Amino acid sequence: MKHFERYRRNPVPEMTDRKWPYRTIDRAPLFCSVDLRDGNQALMEPMTVDEKTEFFTYLLRLGFRDIEVGFPAASSVEYEFVRRLAEEKLVPADCRIQLLMQCNEDQIRTAFEAARGLSCVIMHIYNPTSVLQRDVVFAKSREETKAIAVRAAEAVLKCAGDFPGEVIFEYSPESFSGTEPEYAVEVIEAVLDVWKPTKEHKAIINLPETVELNTPNVYADMVEYVSTHLKNRDAVTLSIHTHNDRGTGVAATELGILAGADRVEGTLFGNGERTGNADLLTIALNLFAEGVDPGLELSDIPGITEEYRRLVKMPVHPRHPYAGELAFTAFSGGHQDAISKGFAGMKTPDGLWRVPYLLIDPRDIGRTYEPLVRINSQSGKGGVAFVMERTHGFRLPKEMHREFAGSVQTYAEQKGGEVTPEELLEVFRKEYLQRKSPLRFIRCNVNDRTDVAEKEDTHAVLTLSYRDKEMTLDCYGNGPIDAVKKGLQKLVGRNFRLLDYTEHALTTGSEAQAAAYVSMEDTGSGATTFGVGISSNITRASIRAVFCALNRLLAPDVK
Repeated sequence: MKHFERYRRNPVPEMTDRKWPYRTIDRAPLFCSVDLRDGNQALMEPMTVDEKTEFFTYLLRLGFRDIEVGFPAASSVEYEFVRRLAEEKLVPADCRIQLLMQCNEDQIRTAFEAARGLSCVIMHIYNPTSVLQRDVVFAKSREETKAIAVRAAEAVLKCAGDFPGEVIFEYSPESFSGTEPEYAVEVIEAVLDVWKPTKEHKAIINLPETVELNTPNVYADMVEYVSTHLKNRDAVTLSIHTHNDRGTGVAATELGILAGADRVEGTLFGNGERTGNADLLTIALNLFAEGVDPGLELSDIPGITEEYRRLVKMPVHPRHPYAGELAFTAFSGGHQDAISKGFAGMKTPDGLWRVPYLLIDPRDIGRTYEPLVRINSQSGKGGVAFVMERTHGFRLPKEMHREFAGSVQTYAEQKGGEVTPEELLEVFRKEYLQRKSPLRFIRCNVNDRTDVAEKEDTHAVLTLSYRDKEMTLDCYGNGPIDAVKKGLQKLVGRNFRLLDYTEHALTTGSEAQAAAYVSMEDTGSGATTFGVGISSNITRASIRAVFCALNRLLAPDVK
């Protein structure tokens, strides 16, 4: 590409004794939704007060208890929404409302005015501390930048003294990812010296990766540096807030948790400025997939997706982890076969989930099995068989999978694109159930022969049409299938051998049907094929399967 020389790798802090690579996440962090602030400000059509109220209520239902609801000084809608929460007493006692403001005394006073009547509020102040922001945007020195944060901390502390409810202090060195770690600690310590938090009444220090400047491991190093260099770490709830400029917001958050973060700020589906925020649903369900309770109620992902689309007016990508339309879908033949076998083997006494290619059981988050395997020209025999069984109830014999999959692939290539379950069934009908030429079954009466001297103990009176001519045959054999086969091979002048036979109930209830499958060989040519028959009578289903198989063997395209 041209112009790559205009860019430079961002500085990486030196960390020689990092601990985070050797840790695992064994408990969920405190999740804070910023959908109503960070997410809302990134919308082309920001939410109204009514929409924000509805979204707030929904976030409570999902289990969020730290919710950043807005920037009261930014607009009348933001201010009025906070007032509604206070005046209509919409905030549960166990919920902490978070308000954002710059390190600006007027904005701080406005936030406290908006919050009057709330019993507990997090006052979240921020100012940019990165080298780029200090030099290009504000033209401020290190000391001047730190002084801005300290003055704001003093203003918040003063207002909190006159506020009747509980106030929790939060500070963000905005653009932390571009800030020298030792300087970030210096500014944070200066703010904490004003607030004097304790272990019993902690302050929140939030470390925003406002822009992703490096790989996630670098952010983790920076978080660990702050976590291990704060003088009174026990008095701090360390929070992180990542964005997705490099496409690794979730990874940066997870590594940030390993590096010492207690709390995570983000949004549903990662909505936010530019490329978005950390996706809290993905982070929470990644924990769930490792056996860690995320502490959120995410068992109805389709419902969450629908509410999000309605309120935020944005789509959810079909490949979104867990929630995307195609998230639990496999087109690859190898994947489909493994998934099918995984479901078939899910009878372990420990109840653990062991299905290849599927991180979790879709049912645990309100998804269903039907769309798991999707069929196109790249699909394999296992996937085709899986859909036939899960959607239509036909348990095709394993040896039949390749034969039918070949027919489906031919159809898919001719059509182009995905083959729907309905189209799959139509191909099945055409290939098997509707094969009625040159032999067409009409009816059959089967009787046991009482003459023990006869080796063939079954007599079948078979009525059929052969090359459009109706006739009746007396057929003899060891059982109905054998008798019909022998009668038909005399009629057509070719010998056939029965290789396999299976059957199963297709439906349940008063109109229950059975499906029968036979594998037949033309002994002259060596060609083999399957036949399928269905009927409420298993004998009739078996005979229809024989007719189907012979029609396929008599067809010129069967090799």
